[in-house]
Amino acid sequence: MEQQVSDEEEPQPVVLREENRRRRRKMKAFTSTFSVAMDQIAIEFVLPTTTKSSRSPDTLLLEVAGNWTVEQVKAQVWLRVVATNLCPEFYQKYSPDHCILLYQKKGNWCEIYDKHQVFQTLDCIRYWKALKKDVGKIHLTCRPQPSEESTQYQRYLNYLIGYDVTDVSNVHDDELEFTRRKLLTPRKIELADRDPKLYSMDPWITSKGAALWATLCCLPAPSLFSIGHILLVIHRNKASQTIKVSIDDTPVQVLQTFFTKISNKRALLGVPEDVCEGDYILRVCGREEYIYGNHPVRDFHWVRQCLKNGEEIHLVLESAPNPGQDLVQKEDWAQVDDCTGVAGTHEQLTIDEKDHERVFTISLWDCHRKFRVKVLGIDIPALPRNPELIVYVEASIFHGQQLLAQERTSSKAFTEEVLWNTWLEFNIRIRDLPKGARLSLQVSCGKAQTQISKGGSSSHDGNKTKSRLLYYVNLLLVDHRSLLRQGEFILHMWKMPEKTEDNSSVNADKLTSATNPDKASSMAVAILLDKYCYPVALPKSREGKEAGGEGREAEGGERGQREMPNHLRKQFESIVETDPLHPLSQEDKELLWHFREECMRHPRAYPKLLGSVRWGRQEAVLATHRLLERSSVWDRSVLDVGLAMQLLDCHYSDAHVRSMAVRKLETLGDDDVLRYLLQLVQAVKFEPYHDSALARFLLKRALRSKRIGHFLFWFLRSEIAQSMHYQQRYAVLLEAYLRGCGEDMLQDFRRQVEMTEALQKVTREIKAMSAEKYDVSAQVVFQLRQKLENLQTSGLPESFRVPYDPGLRAGALVIEQCKVMASKKRPLWLQFKRADPTTLSSDTIGVIFKDGDDLRQDMLILQILLIMESIWEEESLDLSLLPYGCISTGNKIGMIEIVRDATTIANIQQSVVGSTGAFKDEILNQWLRDKCVSEEKFQQAVERFVFSCGGYCVATYVLGVGDRHNDNIMITESGNLFHIDFGHILGNYKSFLGISKERVPFVLTPDFLYVMGTSGKKSSPHFQKFQDVCVRAYLALRHHTNLLVILFSMMLMTGMPQLTSKEDIEYIREALTVGRPEEEAQRHLLDQIEICRDKGWTVQFNWFLHLVLGIKQGGDKRSA
Repeated sequence: MEQQVSDEEEPQPVVLREENRRRRRKMKAFTSTFSVAMDQIAIEFVLPTTTKSSRSPDTLLLEVAGNWTVEQVKAQVWLRVVATNLCPEFYQKYSPDHCILLYQKKGNWCEIYDKHQVFQTLDCIRYWKALKKDVGKIHLTCRPQPSEESTQYQRYLNYLIGYDVTDVSNVHDDELEFTRRKLLTPRKIELADRDPKLYSMDPWITSKGAALWATLCCLPAPSLFSIGHILLVIHRNKASQTIKVSIDDTPVQVLQTFFTKISNKRALLGVPEDVCEGDYILRVCGREEYIYGNHPVRDFHWVRQCLKNGEEIHLVLESAPNPGQDLVQKEDWAQVDDCTGVAGTHEQLTIDEKDHERVFTISLWDCHRKFRVKVLGIDIPALPRNPELIVYVEASIFHGQQLLAQERTSSKAFTEEVLWNTWLEFNIRIRDLPKGARLSLQVSCGKAQTQISKGGSSSHDGNKTKSRLLYYVNLLLVDHRSLLRQGEFILHMWKMPEKTEDNSSVNADKLTSATNPDKASSMAVAILLDKYCYPVALPKSREGKEAGGEGREAEGGERGQREMPNHLRKQFESIVETDPLHPLSQEDKELLWHFREECMRHPRAYPKLLGSVRWGRQEAVLATHRLLERSSVWDRSVLDVGLAMQLLDCHYSDAHVRSMAVRKLETLGDDDVLRYLLQLVQAVKFEPYHDSALARFLLKRALRSKRIGHFLFWFLRSEIAQSMHYQQRYAVLLEAYLRGCGEDMLQDFRRQVEMTEALQKVTREIKAMSAEKYDVSAQVVFQLRQKLENLQTSGLPESFRVPYDPGLRAGALVIEQCKVMASKKRPLWLQFKRADPTTLSSDTIGVIFKDGDDLRQDMLILQILLIMESIWEEESLDLSLLPYGCISTGNKIGMIEIVRDATTIANIQQSVVGSTGAFKDEILNQWLRDKCVSEEKFQQAVERFVFSCGGYCVATYVLGVGDRHNDNIMITESGNLFHIDFGHILGNYKSFLGISKERVPFVLTPDFLYVMGTSGKKSSPHFQKFQDVCVRAYLALRHHTNLLVILFSMMLMTGMPQLTSKEDIEYIREALTVGRPEEEAQRHLLDQIEICRDKGWTVQFNWFLHLVLGIKQGGDKRSA
């Protein structure tokens, strides 16, 4: 079917050449590039049938035209074989699709997978050319059918993923399967390079906080280390040996020191005489955390934690784990062609100066007509209650967040089926459609009387404010193979949430290219795109110097404007200095684009420059790509994580831009990848296609580190359970990881999933039993323990890795210590034994299991606290933050760590004098003194209290954490203050009886000041230190404003109720006094401290109300 466009004023479409012109324009004088493009390629095809005489495979030598597609090549082979009457019982019975094409490359079998790909663009052609082969060899083999074993393995993986990745009932193309096959290549490369020993032990290294570490190592701490040295206690069987080592020693040197020290005590420690240090490794007692590799001991995370907390370092001497436990199941699939899905250059695809009879794929850049879509109609599953409503379809073309063109249908009465059968022509040429452009279709309704006209784009002007968006769906106009979409599509739309429903994730959901899987009850829209005789491919690039008139696009371009005049430089610098939330004016964009060469010298200008590109202009896109390819400034610049992350947010859809950002992140250490993993997983939503540089980066890093892999598993699985809009994308990435993580990790994930499912079932049964009551009766607790007892004897895993802390392995439940907590969602308070026999602690592992609360907001705040901690460590500040473990394991399901030896401020206040304890300043100080065995320990606890209180005051102020009461502020027996429950952030505060409960910037009450040795307006050495710590911490965060803003911006799309718009993030800018001088910022913070001192009594009054009236029950937060 030929293209159905007919507009006299536009150039004729490229496929509708007149017959006589087609005959006349035989091959003109081609350049060498063109002659190569049209060359014949000699291929020897090894067929699936064999000769009867020799039993060797049949072969066929065929001259293949370079511009044939893979599908055409297979068809030609089949035709030739059938014509020669070779094995008719096979070739006449089956179609070419019955076979696949394979070739060998460096000992590996590769499949030529994409049937639409132009033959000359295949990787095998380049490979044979490099080997100077005149004839290539391709094997046709029967399409393999999955074995029973592989089908069973797939079912196992689907169970772990929580989604069936083989289900293609809800896709309108083969992108899902395509991506599954393509991700095999990076996985195989990573597995081939993986060091089995290093992977099995996965040492947790951190190089952050060098300044703090240098300070730490100079402090006297007799029991742990002297200057430059630390003490390690190494255990073997039931004996132990303490050794003194340098902080710069590697684990091998530590083992050498140990073996030297025990030369006369080997029998005592159970170390045979015939072994040496090379036969052993060191592991942290009670944890699956290894001290291994070529790093100094000071860089190991556990060593640093022990030194920071003033604890002894206990290690166990044992044999290395068997790398065979990480065996990966053999792949059934052949590797796909490296160039699969990549189109050729424009010169290879263009019809210009070619014989049109030999053209089989068209270049998109030869299509000069405007893009159009025919809206056929919508099918409404259920009629609205209001019969007077009218409905219309709005069609928009977006690239990232940039609107390229927009049209809409006329309004019609809202009936069961609404038909338009009308073409919408957009003000954008087909040749200008960039890769990643999406057609957004939205069905909106309004009241009939608001209708102004019957049709055209102007009819919605009057009723736009009164219309309501009902349904939406997206279609990528250029598919994953770089082919323009053609023909008819019936797309099942997503319903906009009602006002009563949770709509916090709708911003991200509206970007998805997935369609609604609920076909039976969802709205469907039918559209028709122009159909061509041949596939239309978006070229990967242009050859030659001038790429489509870039000079014209640049309006004078670089010539004569390469250097920026001084009078504009100040304006340029002020634009670049603005933070990510600052919108660019049209004048700003024009200035940046005009001086783009200058921008390329300043990496900080890249987000602003790339935000100024007109992505709906092919010349501008090509110019941008060439700028990025030519510039080496980005790769040479110092890594700025915030800058790279900014280029991965929803505003940038271009693959070149996103790949450039990922390339910079490749230099991150594992510790930093973990630090930013939450945002990186969310950024996958902003990729136009399933297969992307970011997805491959996450896959590679997870396959290198078990710790990264563990958290990637839970972050992806949680999203798959909660977001139908991105299930397929996350599922295909998770499957790619699970196929390479090894058997040991798979078994661990199975145990964790089984434990989570079992606990969820129990929680729901308990909630059903006590739904009407607030208090938890003894009967409910008895029922819980009985259910847990039954589970333990019948099916719970013997041990499992704790999802929020994979270094810790939990064993059997301690039934008598488990209980139901007195809060609305009925969380379970659970205690597990420690499963590791080398543990020195008799403490249980405490876990709160929640069903019904979305923990992702808590996870975000705890992650930001970790990042703040690393910022402060670079400034030699240890503010003793306590970001406890917290992880979402499914749809509103998750686990929270119970911090040992900690209690709430409310418990302390009530334990002495009841509710009036909120007004007793000395109670907290006395409790802390009672917990300390000596005056020295008490002074250390006060010191820790001062620093931790300062850290949390600054952190909660900057993050706008609200609803701070005495049940969600806790303290450990060693004086470490910390906050829990981050349900209200970024200034979204609660009110009671219409009055805001937050009357102070942060919590600094008289009882806190009493611990610091002050009251009223008096000062003290501890209070002065507190002020100094707060100011230093605050100023350090101001230097990283952009990073904090970007991290929150990337989470805008996650579905957190209190993080849905840029206005929410604006709070951070205001709190950090962006744009003000440092002296003013310092004064501002000190003023906030004074406000807290003046109004501390108001907080105490709120706390009193909280205790007396039970405004917010805190039972689920309190520690035992």
